[in-house]
Amino acid sequence: MNILLIHNYYQQTGGEDYVFEAEGELLSAHGHNVHCLTFYNATIRTWKDKWTAASGIIYNRTSAMKVEQEIRYFNPDIVHVHNFVPLASPAIFLVAKKYGIPVVLTLHNYRLLCPGATLFYNYSIYEKSVESIFPLDAIWKGIYRNSRLQTTAIALMTLFHRFIGTWKHKIDRYIVLTNFAREKFVHSTLGISHHKFVLKPNFVNDNGKGDRKRNGFFLFAGRLAIEKGVHTLLKAAQSAGFNVAIIGDGPLKGEVEEAARLYPNIRYLGFKSKAEVVHYLKCCRALIFPSIWYETFGMTIIEAFSTATPVIVSRLGAMQELVQDRVNGLHFEAGNPADLARAVKQLMSDSVLEEALSVNARVTFLRKYTAEVNYKILLSIYQEVIKDKNPLGIRKSEHLITSE
Repeated sequence: MNILLIHNYYQQTGGEDYVFEAEGELLSAHGHNVHCLTFYNATIRTWKDKWTAASGIIYNRTSAMKVEQEIRYFNPDIVHVHNFVPLASPAIFLVAKKYGIPVVLTLHNYRLLCPGATLFYNYSIYEKSVESIFPLDAIWKGIYRNSRLQTTAIALMTLFHRFIGTWKHKIDRYIVLTNFAREKFVHSTLGISHHKFVLKPNFVNDNGKGDRKRNGFFLFAGRLAIEKGVHTLLKAAQSAGFNVAIIGDGPLKGEVEEAARLYPNIRYLGFKSKAEVVHYLKCCRALIFPSIWYETFGMTIIEAFSTATPVIVSRLGAMQELVQDRVNGLHFEAGNPADLARAVKQLMSDSVLEEALSVNARVTFLRKYTAEVNYKILLSIYQEVIKDKNPLGIRKSEHLITSE
């Protein structure tokens, strides 16, 4: 199968970039002919660059030409997009449809529902945009990068393509990472048919089971930011006294360093490589994932599952779906340090429960989040979309190749 993968990299590397690259490698490993067309926000440096990017956010002609050229010479059977904001732009969907190529879009965030993409604002859940056609409140608040101008640009892009039918008719399938996300999109004002949303979680490579006898500490690994629940974690550890190791970097680094200086049970390990994080996952009693926003997934959660490490999560959004309470981890009320401390104490005081959670974490990974399981789901999505677009199986791509 000829597969064209398209992705717009952000300024800072994130989980979407990893998934894009991992899926490309997975498809190639199974013998598919994969081409990657990428755009980089790092190229936006000057005010002129910013103006060019903003003016092309609705339809970027340069990006459209690149996609058209790729389609004409590569003859893809399917186009799979991961991120298109801002440089790729929705132009890529229109070009693919011009040539009759099926299109799949992975929804790594909630940008089609809200310019901010996270459904989080001012330290709390924010869903007003989900319920409106044009997000005036979000624009007034400058919810995207604290800028009314940039928020307006994103809002106009989604509104324009809503009205010309891009979201409804130019994208054949939307891959959602959780059922929670699927429900948000299905019941939004987008009006996209529910059958177009298909569930396919992310995957990680098998890291192998961790030590059977774990060390007596809990682990946090992630961005040190308010939305990640760092304050909840610090307050819980300070009051309950459990040992926690914290890995990561971000705006709250100073507060974490200060807490580690004042409380001997809190260790700050700084930023670590993925391999180092996996090492700590294999040693800790459980991963703590205390986010106070929905999250669209949780790569660290399934990394923990692969090492047979239970996860203690906020009872919120994607987290409460990935982690089943008292099955492969424990839930606590989001933003509640006392309830987090309760969950930690529950695990520490019940060795039978701890062992069961560990075993089930590994079983969950093997059943849902391995590369092979993911490949089978992804391939079935591609095959279904291609069949829907071309039920007779007639190859119609030869006319696309030119001798220019």
